[in-house]
Amino acid sequence: MADDTPRQRESFSLAPVMHGLENMGAEFLERMEEGQLPSNSSPVEDGGSKNQVASEPGSRWRSLQLTVRARSFYREHKQLFGWILTGLLCTAYSAFLIIACLRNFQRALALLVITCVVLVFLAYDLLKRLLGPRLRRCVRFQGHSRLNLWLKRGLALAAGLGLILWLSLDTAQRPEQLVSFAGICVFLVLLFAGSKHHRAVSWRTVAWGLGLQFVLGLFVIRTEPGFVAFQWLGDQIQVFLSYTEAGSSFVFGEALVKDVFAFQVLPIIVFFSCVMSVLYYVGLMQWVILKIAWLMQVTMGTSATETLSVAGNIFVSQTEAPLLIRPYLADMTLSEVHVVMTGGYATIAGSLLGAYISFGIDAASLIAASVMAAPCALALSKLVYPEVEESKFRSEEGVKLTYGDARNLVEAASSGAAISVKVVANIAANLIAILAVLAFINAALSWLGDMVDIQGLSFQLICSYILRPVAFLMGVAWEDCPVVAELLGVKLFLNEFVAYQELSQYKQRRLAGAEEWMGDQKQWISVRAEVLTTYALCGFSNLSSIGIMLGGLGSLVPQRRSDFSQIVLRALITGGFVSLVNACVAGILYVPRGLEVDCVSLLNETLSSSSFEVYQCCGQVFQGTSLEFGPEALDNCCRFYNRTICP
Repeated sequence: MADDTPRQRESFSLAPVMHGLENMGAEFLERMEEGQLPSNSSPVEDGGSKNQVASEPGSRWRSLQLTVRARSFYREHKQLFGWILTGLLCTAYSAFLIIACLRNFQRALALLVITCVVLVFLAYDLLKRLLGPRLRRCVRFQGHSRLNLWLKRGLALAAGLGLILWLSLDTAQRPEQLVSFAGICVFLVLLFAGSKHHRAVSWRTVAWGLGLQFVLGLFVIRTEPGFVAFQWLGDQIQVFLSYTEAGSSFVFGEALVKDVFAFQVLPIIVFFSCVMSVLYYVGLMQWVILKIAWLMQVTMGTSATETLSVAGNIFVSQTEAPLLIRPYLADMTLSEVHVVMTGGYATIAGSLLGAYISFGIDAASLIAASVMAAPCALALSKLVYPEVEESKFRSEEGVKLTYGDARNLVEAASSGAAISVKVVANIAANLIAILAVLAFINAALSWLGDMVDIQGLSFQLICSYILRPVAFLMGVAWEDCPVVAELLGVKLFLNEFVAYQELSQYKQRRLAGAEEWMGDQKQWISVRAEVLTTYALCGFSNLSSIGIMLGGLGSLVPQRRSDFSQIVLRALITGGFVSLVNACVAGILYVPRGLEVDCVSLLNETLSSSSFEVYQCCGQVFQGTSLEFGPEALDNCCRFYNRTICP
């Protein structure tokens, strides 16, 4: 015991030297704030010891007192300081935005649009907090249930008459739009015929879901602001994804990145997954998902959990969206689980969205298809599997979204990139296996076909015959139906990744101005068929996704695996019909866009390469529809296309 005492004192006396004199000052500050420090000359006891602290010099003591007062003053006026700092930052940002707009408005347009969007949502939140309860009391018809019922009937009747009038006027010049409308009716009848509970269907949910889908499509495809906004958003995403090349070129080299598919496309998934993980960490994605879910829940009357899952599917994959509502999966009804599965099958992941854009698929159509699929998935899911149980999550109170396990921004970015490695490996392995199996199947079918004198029998050819009526009901021209049906079959029986890759090849041949027909084989399809096919392929509804869905949900809630396996096939079919209805809506609303090409001035100049515009103009030259074309136009066309009229 005698030896222990000096050691304890020695270790105590060395602590201020090791940690600096600030350690003792911090102890003084804490005691002063707690009101435990006596006057300057009073001793300070530590652990019962009676060591006296030497009297501090007057200057040091006054500085400690000033520090304590400053800290207490800051704590009392912390909110005021926060407002002042926020005001200064907003002022500086406003000045920067004004200067940027004055110097070059087009260059600063993107920043201005982002700022306006943020201000609109901030103003909405402010008005909701200040005027929300009062407005709800004003619009609520207390005690007037009959008036409320007649109001709903009047709105439904007005919507129906407006749709009929609009279709009759809008389709006068484009009758193919009526085919797409008939396709929607046929698909809805088929889904209702296979409904689990016919009498329990909530037609309010179905009508509002299809209505929201139609309004979104109308805004994106028909209105000029919506079309320009989504085109601009698609262009910005393409520019954003191009930054992937900096990282992939450093790792793999520029030659591989430019020439090899795996090193060109798959790194985009890594980059996009990293960005999405960061956005989830900061809470931006949760905020957007909650806004979208609120809109669908208020209008369609669905429960909070199923609506949140479907809204999350716009941005994440079929296995990641259920993680948003993981604590509630065990208590969800079968109808709600069916919605979760259908939403996963009806949309694509945000990371794969970047990969498809890199193929050359129209970015605006992909984004619009993914957004429009959310309300449609809710509507068709409730048509196929209506709610007959009592849900525990009718109100959004108590239902919260998770922010993930990352503890800081760097960890969020790193974990997002690490998770994507598994996705990339899964895609690469599936592509290798699926394309190899497809080649084997085609070889076997060709061998069998040769035995009965059927030349060129293949999996794609069989799909082109079986699914041709489906492609026609979407609104595709009959001459393009075999190609579109082939792509639908590839998506259903293989996966949408391979289908989009083949669609991009058709589009590249069209843009390059290739011949439309090479023998009996069509080389490309029309722009309308491309757009409708882009909508129809946007979803995970293929046979291989059954195992992915069961494995993902079964790992989250093992005790409900039997329930999941009971409804997974029905959800897969429903998700496939969501994509088809999406394509039909696009077929109703699609109108050709683009500037008229001046064929005379285009062909009277020396051309170095062909294009789709050159092909169209040369068609007029070969048909002799105009006498304005000179001999130079014919020479230009004969350089690219061989016709009998060519010398």
